[in-house]
Amino acid sequence: MTFVQLIECRTSRLDEMNRLMDDWVTQSKGRRTATHAVVGKDRSDASHIVEVVEFPSYEEAMRNSNLPETGRIFQDMVALCDETPTFTDLDVVRDEQLGLDTVRRLFAALESEGELPPLNDLLDEDIHSHDPVNPQDTIGLDGVRNEYRMWRAAFDFAFTIDDVLAQGDQACARWTWHATHKGDFLGIPATRRQVTMTGMTLFRFDPHGKITETWWQHDQLGLMQQLGALDELES
Repeated sequence: MTFVQLIECRTSRLDEMNRLMDDWVTQSKGRRTATHAVVGKDRSDASHIVEVVEFPSYEEAMRNSNLPETGRIFQDMVALCDETPTFTDLDVVRDEQLGLDTVRRLFAALESEGELPPLNDLLDEDIHSHDPVNPQDTIGLDGVRNEYRMWRAAFDFAFTIDDVLAQGDQACARWTWHATHKGDFLGIPATRRQVTMTGMTLFRFDPHGKITETWWQHDQLGLMQQLGALDELES
């Protein structure tokens, strides 16, 4: 179970504390077990500092606490504080990364049967799409929907999401695409061939959680080869 430690203190020497944390990261490199750390300053009380540190488990957190570097840094941190820091140990019982859910919902919508959903609950009205298939970037929800319709008219397809990761206002998905070529695609008539393609997509979200920019990277050359478009060039 993921474990989070909440550390609160009061200090007017935040810059020195940040340098101290940098020293700890350097000294404990390769041995620390923390996976994520966030330091925040109270907007209503600048001396109130809160650090949230995430670990894979409570046991890993204890391993981290027992590092000699951690003990030394903690003593130096106490010296920078106006009062003794407080610690709250939390077992994570719910962890929602909304960007990951939005990405999965988009892929599910793209492969859905029937009419393409409106997508306005997932995509920003001014979304900006970068795709090497297109000579120019596609801007705006209507343009992006037309782009998706082009793929849906040419192929019956489904995605396998191999990996999806999120950080800040961005997420990245690595996927495998399985399709049947049923309609015209870039001037190639339907072949009914079964094709696959691998790729990655980087997503950026707006402050409301909608996708506002996408970067698609995929094996277009491999797809064209499977469709027989390169046969004449190879003969």
